[in-house]
Amino acid sequence: MTFTQSNVPTPAPFEAEATADELQSRLNWGEPALTIIDVRDRNSFNKESIRGALSIPMSELVSEAQANFETMRDIYVYGNDDEETRLAATSLREAGFDRVAELKGGLNGWKAIAAPVEGHTTTEYV
Repeated sequence: MTFTQSNVPTPAPFEAEATADELQSRLNWGEPALTIIDVRDRNSFNKESIRGALSIPMSELVSEAQANFETMRDIYVYGNDDEETRLAATSLREAGFDRVAELKGGLNGWKAIAAPVEGHTTTEYV
C-alpha cells in the first residue's frame, strides 16, 4: 500500500488561541514538545488542575519561563478566567516566547470535555 502526503494525518496548526478539544487532540496525537502552564495560585492548582500542567503563578511566570523553556517551545497557558489567561499569554509573548496559546475556557473548558484532571478534590476523568 502506498501512502501519499494527502492521506497521512497531520495535527492542526499551532494557533494563538486553543480550545480544550484542540489541546486534547494534540495530546492524543502524541506530540511531546509542549508545556501546559496553570497561572492560578498554587492552592487552586493543588485542588484541581489539568493533568500534566505546571504550576507557575502569574507573579513568577516570566522569570520561571525564561529560566526553564526555549522561546520556541509550544506553551499552552490558562488561568482563573479568559482575561487572566490572556494577560499571562501576553506577558510570555512580550518576553520573547513565540508559540503561546491561550487555552479558552481554562480548567472549566477542559473538564467540560471530560479530559483528565488531577488534584486533591477531584474525581479523575477518563
